[in-house]
Amino acid sequence: MNTDFARQQMIKQQIRAWDVFDTNVLDGLREVRRELFVPAEFEALAFADAGIPLSHGEVMMTPTIEGRVLQALALTGRENVLEIGTGSGFLTACLARLSTHVTSIDIHDDFLDAARQRLDDCDIENVHLLKMNAMQELPKGTFDAIAVTGSIQTLDPRFTNALAPDGRLFVVVGDSPAMAATRVTRIDEDELQSDTMFEIDLAPLMNGALLPQFSF
Repeated sequence: MNTDFARQQMIKQQIRAWDVFDTNVLDGLREVRRELFVPAEFEALAFADAGIPLSHGEVMMTPTIEGRVLQALALTGRENVLEIGTGSGFLTACLARLSTHVTSIDIHDDFLDAARQRLDDCDIENVHLLKMNAMQELPKGTFDAIAVTGSIQTLDPRFTNALAPDGRLFVVVGDSPAMAATRVTRIDEDELQSDTMFEIDLAPLMNGALLPQFSF
């Protein structure tokens, strides 16, 4: 497979075609070698517009969704980012390419170990990986951008509480098959702005089913 050609086709025919025009995002997707982050048995699907199975019943997001996540966060290169759900580590690598620092948490040791090796292979050093269940706790402090890589039934207010001023949160909320990809922006200490961007059906974050507890 001509990976460079396949990567360019992925960007042109899939990602740009789904309204991802941010040049920084597109450059990041060109530079991070997606084929290094997929399970070996699915390497031929590295650039396909399809969810790629991971272990534990989890699924790697499609390139189009990854592009929309990155664009929604509007990263400028100065942000401290939290990623909830490391998965394969590909989105982690893209976030690191576009920001100052990424803290990425996951509940699975093998995901974290594999992602750490892949990030090292790509010489990506501005990432801190932690084993943590986001439905129980989050890293201390606030973040300029937060990406939640699995869907949740109801938005946990701890996610928005972890946003710094002007911080952006990307999260998919709802029940299959009609979920809402949502960007939440902290306007000030007491005000949040929520924008629904598109409908999606995304695999749930482990333990992401919560009792309704928060609304805008």
